[in-house]
Parts: sequence; structure tokens; C-alpha cells
Amino acid sequence: MSGYALDHDSSRPGRWLRARRLRTALWIAVVEAVLAAFLHSVSRWTIIALALIFVPLYLFWGQRQRDTIRQLSWIAAASQALAVVAAILASLIGLFVLILAAIFAVVALFLILSDRR
Repeated sequence: MSGYALDHDSSRPGRWLRARRLRTALWIAVVEAVLAAFLHSVSRWTIIALALIFVPLYLFWGQRQRDTIRQLSWIAAASQALAVVAAILASLIGLFVLILAAIFAVVALFLILSDRR
């Protein structure tokens, strides 16, 4: 017998995503922040435009979806929200984006290393 309860209407992929969604969102934000800082093919305006798509998509549609779709839309919205924070701060303070990306990476690394399974 297992020592935990499963959410009603949850699936194995949905539970897997839920357990890793913050870590995944942080890593996506780190990659986007680094790309925006070093490559001009990913502009800050592109990151802001993606956030303007994915955050409302999650708020108005994703929250009402079942399990896996809900988790995927949460990851997309959270990663874009974090990336837009980095993009806005980078436009104000150029070097700050690298520091923010490093902080996101350290937090994500801590989450990965603290996973005991």
C-alpha cells in the first residue's frame, strides 16, 4: 500500500509534470534570459510578446483544463513570467540579467539536488 493519496482525475504524466513544474519553469526562464543577453535573435520584445500570450492563456483557459494540459500551461506561463521579469530588468540593468539567470540556475539546481527520489 502506498503512503500518499492521488489527486482525483490525475494522470501519471500530469503528476510527473506537477512534481517538476517549478524546476522546469526556472530552467526555461534561465535559457531565455541567457539567449536574450547574448543572442540578438531572441529579443526582449519577443519574450514580452510570448508572456502576453501564455500568461492570459493559462489564466483564462489553462486553469480549467485537466491535469496534463493544466500543468503544461502553468509551466509555459510561469517560465514566461520569470523570463519577462529578467528581460525588463535587463533593459534597466544590463549585467543584472546574468545575475538573475545565475540565481534562477542556483535555485533550480538546489531543487534538483534536494530531490531524494
